[in-house]
Amino acid sequence: MINIAIIGAGGIASAHVKAYDTLSEKCKIVALADIYPDKARTLAETFSLKCKIVSDYSELLDDPTIDAVSICTPPFTHRNLAVDFLRAGKHVLVEKPMASSLKECDDMIMAAKESNRLLSVVAQNRFMNPIMNLSHVLNQKLIGKIAHAQIDSYWWRGHSYYDLWWRGTWEKEGGGCTLNHAVHHIDMLQWMMGMPKEIVAISSNTLHDNAEVEDLSVAILQYEDGGLAQVTSSVVHHGEEQQLIFQGEKARVSVPWKVKAQKARANGFPYEESDTDIETKIQQFWDECPLLEHEGHTGQINQFLEAINGQECLLVDGIQGRNTLELITAIYKSANEGVRVTLPLSVDDPFYTREGILAHVKRFYEKTTSIENFSDTKITTGGKYE
Repeated sequence: MINIAIIGAGGIASAHVKAYDTLSEKCKIVALADIYPDKARTLAETFSLKCKIVSDYSELLDDPTIDAVSICTPPFTHRNLAVDFLRAGKHVLVEKPMASSLKECDDMIMAAKESNRLLSVVAQNRFMNPIMNLSHVLNQKLIGKIAHAQIDSYWWRGHSYYDLWWRGTWEKEGGGCTLNHAVHHIDMLQWMMGMPKEIVAISSNTLHDNAEVEDLSVAILQYEDGGLAQVTSSVVHHGEEQQLIFQGEKARVSVPWKVKAQKARANGFPYEESDTDIETKIQQFWDECPLLEHEGHTGQINQFLEAINGQECLLVDGIQGRNTLELITAIYKSANEGVRVTLPLSVDDPFYTREGILAHVKRFYEKTTSIENFSDTKITTGGKYE
């Protein structure tokens, strides 16, 4: 039985509690920590948890009964929490984004290596059946060379979303929709296509004048083989229609799932009829992909627990988490400095450290409202993969 502590009792913590509860034959939640202990107590009562509750996470560092922790706090806290728990001999699962800077990611990765403990970063969308199936299709090269990827990370958040005290500031949230919402889609893109060689981007704050950070960005990524990807990150899109589309030399595939293959006439124009042979082959492969036992947070947490027991390898380790943040950091560098950014970013790049980022980003608006806690903490999203 693996004993778990959850650090942070905000909205996302519920997803972790539900997942651990589903996997109760493998684990048990023994502690909750939050700077607002009433929130932790409410979370414990909601899920009938009988566990230790503390306001200072340091009280849990030397607790020999704790094997692993879920970190569910704002991004600016991730580095210190992860490093402290890793050095204390605990395995760590940290919510996205991994940290506020690449330097912080490297500190976390080094702490995991030195302590010989696992470090995993939440990327729960990888553990959805349609996303996993799509990755299998691409890995098998069924659509041939990828010419273009279209990644639409469309979310919608009302003006009051950025009233929460830590949101909407570069110092506390670390960025806007590119870092905190599109992180899922950018993670899926880099998982499926790898790292690009160059990035150019632009960002804006169009509808949230109570936030320093962007609410919309558009980035173009170029790969070594000439392929391009475009990533739109947004919290201004009503309806939240999200999609990943990959256009290959043989066919187009996407999530939500669609396969389309065209064949050319002698003059290069397409026939009206599809290339049904290719479409059928890809569809059959998709249909035969095995279903995951668990999806989303439960799927990733199940693999985290299995990895602690030595039965699985982590799909999303610290290196994978860092890769995703490096793409996001490059988008911010390009958008803020108006330059074409070449990867990888070096350790002497101004955007490598949190202090460097804070010194070089533009602040769209001054944050004028700061609410300590929302009375309504329910998380509702329209992003689904079918």
